[in-house]
Amino acid sequence: MEQRGIELVPSGERYGRPRDLLFLWTGTTMGIFTLVYGTTVVAAFGLSFWQAVAAILAGNLLAFPLVGLTSLQGPATGTSTMTVSRAAYGPKGARLLSFFGWLNMVGFEAGGMVLITFAALSLLGQAGMDTGSLGLKVAVILVAALIQLVLPLIGHAAVMKAQKYFTWVFVLLFGLMAILVGPKIDVSAGGGADFTTFTVAVALIMSAGGLSWGPLGGDYSRYLPADSPKKAVFGYAFLGGFLPYVLLMTLGAAVATVVKDAADPISGLPGALPSWFVVPYLLLAIVSLFAVNTTDLYSSGLNLQAAGIKVKRWVAVVADLVLCVVITYVAVTSENFNTMLNTFLGLLIIWLAPWAGVYVTDWLRRKGRYDARALFDEDGPGQVRWAAIIAQVAGMAAAALWINSTAFAGWISQATGGTDFSIFAGFLVAGAVYAVLDRGPVSVPVLEGAR
Repeated sequence: MEQRGIELVPSGERYGRPRDLLFLWTGTTMGIFTLVYGTTVVAAFGLSFWQAVAAILAGNLLAFPLVGLTSLQGPATGTSTMTVSRAAYGPKGARLLSFFGWLNMVGFEAGGMVLITFAALSLLGQAGMDTGSLGLKVAVILVAALIQLVLPLIGHAAVMKAQKYFTWVFVLLFGLMAILVGPKIDVSAGGGADFTTFTVAVALIMSAGGLSWGPLGGDYSRYLPADSPKKAVFGYAFLGGFLPYVLLMTLGAAVATVVKDAADPISGLPGALPSWFVVPYLLLAIVSLFAVNTTDLYSSGLNLQAAGIKVKRWVAVVADLVLCVVITYVAVTSENFNTMLNTFLGLLIIWLAPWAGVYVTDWLRRKGRYDARALFDEDGPGQVRWAAIIAQVAGMAAAALWINSTAFAGWISQATGGTDFSIFAGFLVAGAVYAVLDRGPVSVPVLEGAR
């Protein structure tokens, strides 16, 4: 079991190659959730198939470079992405952002656990069991939680190895699914949507993809040797998420032209499949969701530590899973799961986009070089760096003004007919404010001892 949390990884314990990140991110992102995001842009937003393809390409091209960028800091510093955020916000100033990052992971973990439970209940229903029983639902949730706990608890090496094998299995099964659905696709179906709706769809794709995965980049690259080629680290991390998202979202959009309720991955989407493939599909759904949650659960423990909570990594993992079990129980016994998920994805933008703007601007100012030990100095000067805090607040205000989510629509969004440029507003405003306010010299040496 891995004992290290966000502590710096010394050079003697570094291992792996940049291409390992390709398998890590492919195994993580090639899942049912990704497929559902693709069906949503057609089923929920009313985009035509070709509009959906355009939104999928645009959203992922804009968002997934962030995963590549945050992966660069792992080998350079030997710690997690949200810990690296301390360079901009200060060791104590970054705590709230790390807490937001933890909430981000918990939300996705709970969503995954809910779908795992629904898929397992559907399988049991096909076996003739009474899936309406509350006792059976609780049992399924608990068993799923115990299975989910294994890989994140063991740690980094186990996660990296498992995702490599998951990748090959998912490529095979999703490829077979595409072959089965292909002849039924009607790319001319649907009347299409206006530009306003298109912008909302792009925002959803970005928040569900590279933007929400960005805070995890360094968590998995931090064990790579410090001299790992930067182009390879960036490229493999970017492609590992970008390619599966584009391919599976496009497949999801295609499925939505066949099945009207395809956005429901358990009872709706299988309607596009032959009956003999429904059971393999449900098993694929369960395993792929476990794979996604493995990455989320591992990182959520690191984020909790980065938030300043003094707790061992394995304790944080267990605590996160217990919380997810409670959330899963509430969601499974309610009828508002899809609404809850869409609201969660929409509101992520408000803090994530400004964080990304500050992070990227700080990285540019430092030319990608950090004083790794200073990230853990909680007694020195600059514990709270107000330039980044003010920039974050300004960016959050800008994002909130231009968001169009299921929870609310901002004033600028309403004034422009419902457009959603919240990600761009939050990113650009936060980055610009930080660049203007933080004009002092930047201390950038990377201490050799940190390697």
